[in-house]
Amino acid sequence: MSQATCRPVHLRCEYFENPLGLDERQPRLSWWLDAEHRRGARQTACQILVSSEPGGAPDLWDSGKKASDASLHLVYGGKPLRSRQRAWWRVKVWDEHGHCTDSTERAFWEMGLLDRGDWKAQWIAGTLTGGRWTAVPAPYLRKTFFVGARVTRARLYVTALGLYEARLNGQRIGDFQLAPGWTDYRKRVHYQAFDVTPLLVVGDNTFGALLGDGWYCGHVAWRGRQMYGERPKFLAQLVIDYLDGRTDVIGTDSTWKFSYGPLLESDLLMGESYDARLEFPGWDKPGFDDRGWQAARVCNGNGIILESMLGPPIRARHELRARPISEPSVSRQRRLRRYDLGQNLTGRMRLRVKGPAGATITLRHAEMLDKDGRLYVANLRTARATDHYTLRGDTGGEAFEPRFTFHGFRYVEVETRGPEVEIEEIVGVALHSDLPSTGEFSCSDPLINQLQKNILWSQRGNFLDVPTDCPQRDERLGWTGDAQVFVRTAAFNMEVAAFFRKWMQDLADAQTERSTIPAVVPAIDDLPLDGGPGWADAVTICPWTIYQCYADRRLLERHYATCARFVDALRTAHADLIRRKTIPGDEGHGDWLALDGSNKLDGGTPKELIGTAFFAHSARLVAAMADVLGKKVEAKKYAALADSVRTAFQHKFVTREGSVAGGTQTACVLALHFDLLPPQQRARVVADLVKDIETRGWKLATGFVGSPYLPHVLTATGHLDTAYRLLQQKQWPSWLYAVTQGATTLWERWDGWTPDRGFQDPGMNSFNHYASGAIGAWLYAVVAGIEVDPGQPGYKHIRLQPHPGGNLSSARARLASPHGEISSAWRSGARRFDWEIVVPANTTATARLPVPPKARVTEAGKPLDQAPGVAKIVRTKDGVTCHLASGRYRFTAEWTEKK
Repeated sequence: MSQATCRPVHLRCEYFENPLGLDERQPRLSWWLDAEHRRGARQTACQILVSSEPGGAPDLWDSGKKASDASLHLVYGGKPLRSRQRAWWRVKVWDEHGHCTDSTERAFWEMGLLDRGDWKAQWIAGTLTGGRWTAVPAPYLRKTFFVGARVTRARLYVTALGLYEARLNGQRIGDFQLAPGWTDYRKRVHYQAFDVTPLLVVGDNTFGALLGDGWYCGHVAWRGRQMYGERPKFLAQLVIDYLDGRTDVIGTDSTWKFSYGPLLESDLLMGESYDARLEFPGWDKPGFDDRGWQAARVCNGNGIILESMLGPPIRARHELRARPISEPSVSRQRRLRRYDLGQNLTGRMRLRVKGPAGATITLRHAEMLDKDGRLYVANLRTARATDHYTLRGDTGGEAFEPRFTFHGFRYVEVETRGPEVEIEEIVGVALHSDLPSTGEFSCSDPLINQLQKNILWSQRGNFLDVPTDCPQRDERLGWTGDAQVFVRTAAFNMEVAAFFRKWMQDLADAQTERSTIPAVVPAIDDLPLDGGPGWADAVTICPWTIYQCYADRRLLERHYATCARFVDALRTAHADLIRRKTIPGDEGHGDWLALDGSNKLDGGTPKELIGTAFFAHSARLVAAMADVLGKKVEAKKYAALADSVRTAFQHKFVTREGSVAGGTQTACVLALHFDLLPPQQRARVVADLVKDIETRGWKLATGFVGSPYLPHVLTATGHLDTAYRLLQQKQWPSWLYAVTQGATTLWERWDGWTPDRGFQDPGMNSFNHYASGAIGAWLYAVVAGIEVDPGQPGYKHIRLQPHPGGNLSSARARLASPHGEISSAWRSGARRFDWEIVVPANTTATARLPVPPKARVTEAGKPLDQAPGVAKIVRTKDGVTCHLASGRYRFTAEWTEKK
């Protein structure tokens, strides 16, 4: 590629590469520019060409050449698209020199079933239902059909109330796990689309499926089974296009047959039981004798909304070999052995075994071992987390991997019963929503590097279609508070825009008639319909964070009304603007698991203070949303409301001496971070905060609400040294304490286990809980120095401002932003600072070198003021700041005076 070109790459439609089954009638198109880090590379114009045939003329849309530097979320403006239509697209871009380059990729998107009338299939099911505490076997369903001519295209549109695995002619369709995911099944369910053209043959074909209980009728949290329905249901429509122009539709209906077989129990919390002796070989292929099978029962869909999946699917993306950690314990024909995966994860085990028919294998899962080396399962509460397999006696060996369950575990106990059972292979399989990895962080401190790995594994383990609190006990719910404190870190680690787009629809579906947002989403019956401060506010915090990180204006457009109703309801419920409890007997969760509350789980910070602080914050976020959307009158209204709440906060919670009521770390942090204090009183509150930290031996006392903001507040108020002392503190409570104890994921409690006390209360003691991982955003944004400019969302303009400190001598981070890869890598020595950065093409950055104002700064050996792409150099006591065009830069700063 010549130096003068800018090539469009990484073509995406609605965040996905070549998606099938879109419901968006005006999908958005995005791309990166590859200029090989050329200085100043940018797009000055673009032209999008969309055709109905690959390589064809742009008969669907030719945008024409538009003078624009936009390469993110350009809205399709062509002819109306019909169901199942495929659109091929490419883009031409002109760079700053006027050179034009065409994308070499030939990307496409394909529409799904856009209208309810397109669905000809009917919901079907088996007959067994079980009870609230009793599971039943999984139904197997099948239908044989004839294909009489050459097929040009075949698409399967499929979903379930429950979970499904679809098969065609003996082969599994797709690699999605736990599909279709979790929604409020009383309102909507997502369908998936698959290209099954290669699987069809001329002649007889067989379409099969097996169903799991899943969230629909299996155990959910502690409330038992059947929260949404009695039994799993299946809906599928296979649309076949022939070479001669004909189209066939094979849908689920009463002509399908079903039977119960080897999958005796499938439950997300309890586990799976499978008896291979009951298998019916070939059930999903033509020629199978199904005369003993029953006709499937046609069911009512009850008006549920069918919608194409909004987020990424769950997939199996990581495998870990298990290492035996105990000698086999043998008694008669029973053999027991424990294994360690070396990593706490969310998923299941895969075995390859040999043994006689009727021999059994039991798998029990746990995150920790007790002091005697046995599985610690008390913290699972009622979740059995146990899988069973009965061998069929295949002399060549047989494999077992559960389909419709998952566990949170690092350790597995394998019990075999029967003579001569040999385990040939044992592997852990990690499941999570298939989110592209976008971030990497590392530094000179190995403990902090392990902390970052733990954050990443906890995100993986709790992002399974819904952002859950934990993956192991009888809970696994979409706690709104956990999600909102972590969303910013999540967006550094992975591309989470589509994931949170889906969950924002879940939040909208969960909003009550009183406009409150429940504590968990999807909502369950046993928890309050008002999540309270810091939890319900996820409805404003999450979409605004996603907008900042991905410039997703459409997300704001679609959910602005939900956010505004929420804030309006707060205004109506609290005439004096002090946010109190709205449900008798429930005051919210406070600063959950803070350590300043006399052994209370919700900490010592007054709940009304937390509530009022978040009231002001949510009002200000809605004002910002309104401004982005051009709703100027509403923007002024909510900004004025935020100011009024701020005044009410000062009258109620700021003392005459200038301190904040309660005096807790979180009270100070919220008042400072949400800008709720008069300017003259900020210094006093900052001093109170730092004094409290020092008094506690340079340790934090914050819980879920205060911890995410604490290091940012300390940094912004000139106490970077204190923030680093907290980060590198190794005694509990601290981020690194669990790391020093061998943790491979984040713990729910700061003291989940201590040498002197052992395990915390088993009633609530998860060892895979991402909330405290909110510190990850500080690692990226402050330590490495990569942050979005709020005025230009989606990293169109980037703030590069590293903050060396503590005992770190180096740090580096990478972020695959919506415009391309950003990187920052610094090394600090005695009176020298080296910094290498990458600003992606078509963006700009403001960079600040944390060096003395008189430092000699060079870029690739040239004086800073002579370096190409560098402009607007300013030297202050805070460092040397400059404006950067896109490209790769290598800065070196040296000085003689003390910093």
